Amino acid sequence: MEHCILKVALDTPLDRFFDYRWPTSAITNAEGEQVVPALPQIGQLVLLPFGSQQLMGLIVAISDHTDVPEAKLKDALELRSQLPGLSEEWIALCRFAADYYQRPLGEVALPALPRNLRVGKAGTLERNLKKLAKLVPALDANPNPEPPLNPAQQAAVDAIAGAPGFAPSLLYGVTGSGKTEVYLQAAAKILAQAAQAQVLILVPEINLTPQLENNIRKRFSGIQIATLHSGMAEGERLQHWLAAHLGQARIILGTRLAILASLPHLKMIVIDEEHDPSYKQQEGLRYSARDLAVWRAHQLAIPVVLGSATPSLESWQHAKVGRYRKLELRERAVKDAVLPVVRVINQEHEKPKDGLTTPLINAIHRRLEKGEQSLLFLNRRGYSPVIACDACGWISDCTRCTAHLVMHKLENKLRCHHCGYEQRIPRHCPTCGNIDLQPLGRGTQRLEEGLKLIFPEARVFRIDADSTRLKGSAAAAFDTVHRGEVDILIGTQMVAKGHDFKNLTLVGALNPDSALFSQDYRASERLFAQLMQVAGRAGRAAQKQGGNISEVLIQTRYPDHPLYHALMAHDYDRFANDLLDERQQACMPPFMYQALLRAEAKELQSALDFLHQAANCCAHVGITIHEPIPMSMTRVANVDRAQLLVESVSRPALQAFLKEWIATLRGLKSRLKWGVEIDPVDI
Repeated sequence: MEHCILKVALDTPLDRFFDYRWPTSAITNAEGEQVVPALPQIGQLVLLPFGSQQLMGLIVAISDHTDVPEAKLKDALELRSQLPGLSEEWIALCRFAADYYQRPLGEVALPALPRNLRVGKAGTLERNLKKLAKLVPALDANPNPEPPLNPAQQAAVDAIAGAPGFAPSLLYGVTGSGKTEVYLQAAAKILAQAAQAQVLILVPEINLTPQLENNIRKRFSGIQIATLHSGMAEGERLQHWLAAHLGQARIILGTRLAILASLPHLKMIVIDEEHDPSYKQQEGLRYSARDLAVWRAHQLAIPVVLGSATPSLESWQHAKVGRYRKLELRERAVKDAVLPVVRVINQEHEKPKDGLTTPLINAIHRRLEKGEQSLLFLNRRGYSPVIACDACGWISDCTRCTAHLVMHKLENKLRCHHCGYEQRIPRHCPTCGNIDLQPLGRGTQRLEEGLKLIFPEARVFRIDADSTRLKGSAAAAFDTVHRGEVDILIGTQMVAKGHDFKNLTLVGALNPDSALFSQDYRASERLFAQLMQVAGRAGRAAQKQGGNISEVLIQTRYPDHPLYHALMAHDYDRFANDLLDERQQACMPPFMYQALLRAEAKELQSALDFLHQAANCCAHVGITIHEPIPMSMTRVANVDRAQLLVESVSRPALQAFLKEWIATLRGLKSRLKWGVEIDPVDI
């Protein structure tokens, strides 16, 4: 019997390919019949024996020889020939991600596929393919027409859709300036240029997909749309992935995982809210979907659009030096809609009651009288961040983490937001028996309780991770707000971006000051973006005749801080340029390239010892290796964590060092868990 050798990538930490045998001549099946096996192709999936398991692998090469001894060479079990192979371009994308983020190819490529494709049976795949063959895109009897664009929007659409080849564009537009409409009309032009063209639109969070998907379906009647995000059921995700892979879906909407979807006819990529840290994966392969999107657009020679009212400093710098073309939308798209007036309330003079100052309470009263909506932004869920005993000083610390247990009054629970540990709220102090335990600080639940006392006639509604745990609950909650059934909305960062509340005219920001003094050098950049984004929820519709101008009130103890002055002036340009000057002087990203080695152990000293050993195990000309330190959140789920920062002014030099360094680290005899993150966003 003649055979070929399949070189296969597997989802294992072993940085190599595995050889398996596949017959190329007729074989006898279980019924005694002669059967000619399907010829394998690069990019196909194949089921393989691996130790005591059966794993799905990706064929990356086919050869007529192997270095594996005949006695150890195993036969592949089953070729998924029903599914068209993954393209060379897709494999090249995974290779780049594997090389850049210093991971084996199999750890990139296989997890990027739907789980049911990797572990399901061939019959399951065949049934899904038959379903897709019968699927006909729904026709909307009343599709939404394209609204007219203002000159700035039209110029942006023409620049994006008319650009030849690779064309990265930073679409910098104030909140409410109609960036989404630019995406949709540019997509329409791209789709009209080729019968099979596909467009990928990325959003940072799952809760932003329903509203945008609804708008897309109403606009593009008769065009199949696929959605890809981690909140989907596995069967549903497989269906949508297959529609994209087979070219049936022409618009693909998704979160960061969608950047690794198979899209054989991709002609444009959009990254909405490109500044958002959610585009960086924080587990496993710690990739940046934004950065991979730009590389993928370059690979395919297609336009890529990065949209934001508060661009990341990396993208802003690229635009300053001409790597990205900057397209600007300086005015709101809706006629007579104006940017809200931003004011600060000095909490040293105006003492809060139930978390609210008198000027903010009065402003809410005025909006209620006019039948308008208010939004109170507090990025802290739960009832109280901690409870404490005044008698002995006990506080509700998590026994497993370097964190407090957060009080969730409605559930009568103390909960750790890091490891998930829960316990009932104690009736008395565990240390001294004092029954007068006090909640310290304020979360969204406590704010909701206070608002209902201050405004008993108002319809108060809370949207956070606790109130939207069930599938579909977030979309239902936002629909409630859009229908006007809410007077006062309380929300965390979930409500800060992407949502178009037509009747919302007041935003109050509570407790933002803690980010001003964070040890994270990106904290001020993120706070500015967060506040400007949430401020942008106000006044998006046309101003009512004789109505008040929409406003944003920020409660702070530091009203003279430059960040708040820039917010009041809606001056992101100055704020970003000042931050870039500071970063350049301090040799920080985007003027420095970084990698972070993290180690986890039962004892902190073991992690630090490993990092000290790592710092001295490899030559590093042109590389700065800092001292190992405990992570700011040192202990999580009974595991201690430490980190080691590595920097270089040269990206190629850092990559070359990391390749050698990681190979050396793998040779060290250590049982603790460690990993390297490239371009870390949390240090």
